[in-house]
Amino acid sequence: MMRSLLVRGMLAGLVAGVLTFVFAFFVGEPALDGGIAYEDAVSAATGHSHEGEPLVSRGAQSTIGLLVALLIYGVAIGGIFSLVYAGVYGRIVRLSPRATAALLAAVGYVVVILVPFLKYPSNPPASSLDETIGIRTGTYVILVALSVAAAVAAVALGQRLVARFGTWNGVLLAAAAYIVVMAVVGALMPVIAETPTDFPAVVLYDFRLATLGLQLVLWAAIGLVFGALVERRSQRPGHRSGSAIA
Repeated sequence: MMRSLLVRGMLAGLVAGVLTFVFAFFVGEPALDGGIAYEDAVSAATGHSHEGEPLVSRGAQSTIGLLVALLIYGVAIGGIFSLVYAGVYGRIVRLSPRATAALLAAVGYVVVILVPFLKYPSNPPASSLDETIGIRTGTYVILVALSVAAAVAAVALGQRLVARFGTWNGVLLAAAAYIVVMAVVGALMPVIAETPTDFPAVVLYDFRLATLGLQLVLWAAIGLVFGALVERRSQRPGHRSGSAIA
């Protein structure tokens, strides 16, 4: 049933959230600290200091706060992932449950994370202006939505192309169509370049690389764990052959 599939997706997201926290703590936090150090140096040089004490200490933010945030995020992505899986398994993709989940995770990472990142990469603290956070968030969300819409259209186009040109050629043509569309969309979206010229390039590079790595760990873990759960379910005695949605 759909409910049990959703539970498995959320469980996979929970496991992925824990694994992502480990990566974020050891790889992401040092990169974040570099941006905070730059921000503190600029404040000291200009004589402007942060007013008052933060509501949550940096120690809590980098430990329990980070863990809770990633667990919630992982569970949410895992739940959405399971719903999309239910829609494509046995209909659009005719692979085993585990292979379908792995492929879906790979495509999701590219469409939702990697492609929007190429236009609007993540930035550490003090590398962008506080007053533009609204427009930066809005343009990023719009680009993610357009990327997902283009991917859905590419899948629909791919089904027709596969029927006409075969699986290999059809998939390649559909992927090429998605790339062309997103290249045009990316070129038309506004450019946001606010990083100070003296911002440490190493900090910026490490932070962006850590962000991509964090999302890679999350999506890979969801795909692998969810795939293992649904595969095991499909192999249980009495389970309906060829179905992993139960």
